[in-house]
Amino acid sequence: MHFSQNLSAAGFPRDDEFIAAFSIRQIYQMNSKNKIYLLERFENYGIDEDKDIYRHFDEGTYSIEHIMPQHLTPAWVTELGEDYENIHETWIHRLANLTLTAYNAKYSNSSFREKRDMPKGFHESGLRLNTWVAQQDKWGLDELEKRSDLMMQRSVQIWSVPETAYSPAEKQLDAYSLEDDVDLSGREIIRFAYKNTEQPVGSWILMMEQMLKIMHAEDKSVLTRLAHIDNPDDELNAYVSDNPADLRGALEIEQGIYLERNTSTNTKISMLKKFFKAYGANQEDLVFYLKDEETNDRADEAGTRFEIRRNYWKKALPFIHEVHAEDGCFSNVTTSKMNWISGTIGIGGITIGCIANFDHSRVELYIDRGNKEINKRIFDFLFQQRSAIEAEMGVPLNWWRYEDRRASTITYRLEGVSIEKEEDWTQMAKFHAQWSKRFYDVFVPLLQQWVAMQ
Repeated sequence: MHFSQNLSAAGFPRDDEFIAAFSIRQIYQMNSKNKIYLLERFENYGIDEDKDIYRHFDEGTYSIEHIMPQHLTPAWVTELGEDYENIHETWIHRLANLTLTAYNAKYSNSSFREKRDMPKGFHESGLRLNTWVAQQDKWGLDELEKRSDLMMQRSVQIWSVPETAYSPAEKQLDAYSLEDDVDLSGREIIRFAYKNTEQPVGSWILMMEQMLKIMHAEDKSVLTRLAHIDNPDDELNAYVSDNPADLRGALEIEQGIYLERNTSTNTKISMLKKFFKAYGANQEDLVFYLKDEETNDRADEAGTRFEIRRNYWKKALPFIHEVHAEDGCFSNVTTSKMNWISGTIGIGGITIGCIANFDHSRVELYIDRGNKEINKRIFDFLFQQRSAIEAEMGVPLNWWRYEDRRASTITYRLEGVSIEKEEDWTQMAKFHAQWSKRFYDVFVPLLQQWVAMQ
């Protein structure tokens, strides 16, 4: 029961997380016993008159049928339309395109109507998996998406999250972003998060290595230039080389690119800030989670901005959690020392953020999928619908494409409030709750459309 309450990678996923992963899984390419188990559950769950799926498979009577065949005929190309290649590549092995039959050889690559209407076709099938399929007039993207939705709704009933009254004790880890001006010397890092993706690490060296490898994978030009071009005016040049002998302790990022590892914690933080500037990345995207100190951290925070932030989010999060109870956007978010919190929407690299500053509060859609060109295409897709979006919101928004940065944002601000004034906190909390929910309800369906079109 512990895992249903665990917020780490070892915990049970929320229904929306489960559906997001399950709906796109290439089920047909799974281990045979696993895919048969899945189809057996969809066929027999919730009924007493179940069919012995496993025996029929063992005897060779049943097999798995691709409704849209693995090899397209001209008839299927016509049926799927102009985007047939993308539809076929995306959906061929997903659950929505799979069913059970005892007549796989007869179906072959026949058209959908032939499979449906032939003797012992879908119309005459005694399997529940084929009931909805037999009611369709054609088989294309619309039918695949609708069947996927139906099967995902069914899946959260079949594999529901266990219910338990157990509630593990909440443990707050110290968290600082790269942007925070704090002395981290002597502190032990447990994990780091970059753009809401967390990775456990046992040392600052490992964090530095993994972070630079992530950024290098996105843009190879920065480290390549530093390693191979001598530029004494660039402070980072002394820490990067193409020859490990040039460094006191060489950390290999990739063949021919090495990083100095024998530096203090604060030097590593300083280097990372310079690397983020070189990559055009946002320092707020990198968060460090630290091991507890034996001393009373909260006492050290007294009177600082970190104590103010932590107390504000303790006030605001119940409002935010309540409005997002169904969509789960902020369900795993806890109090923080930072001036922002981010909620996930099920699309990697895009988050909804709540920010509390000393002179305003704001909600923002943050777009950074790791590729500047893709980020700008997403922004432009939304910007083309600006009038409709702002009409639905009821207010004008701030649209920041940031030509010189990889990420883009869309924001709405509440002016005249301050996180320093506790009397403003209720107004700010209600603002963050109301507008983060509006952002979710308006932008997420549009972003899902964009993903579906890719």
